[in-house]
Amino acid sequence: ELVLKVRIQTPNLRENDFIEIELDRQELTYKELLRVSCRELGVNPEHVQKIRKLPNTMLRKDKDVARLQDFQELELVLSDKNLLFRVPTLSDQSGYNKKASELTY
Repeated sequence: ELVLKVRIQTPNLRENDFIEIELDRQELTYKELLRVSCRELGVNPEHVQKIRKLPNTMLRKDKDVARLQDFQELELVLSDKNLLFRVPTLSDQSGYNKKASELTY
């Protein structure tokens, strides 16, 4: 597996963490990268304008994806900033226990 760090480009957010995704090294294609990234981030693939390898390289084809190394950072650039779906916070997820997260030492 190839492990990559991806996020949605949102320059106006204070926190814009990456998530890690895994791609099968036998299926390193642009289409597969787009599919997995969008599924993990909750974005419609039709709304992605481009995939950027940080800091400043646009990925365009399968050969670009094949050259990626483990833990490289990628951003999905959306075609319309209004299409950004709300990413659930940890407290929105089921099973989150707020009291357990407030540990004191």
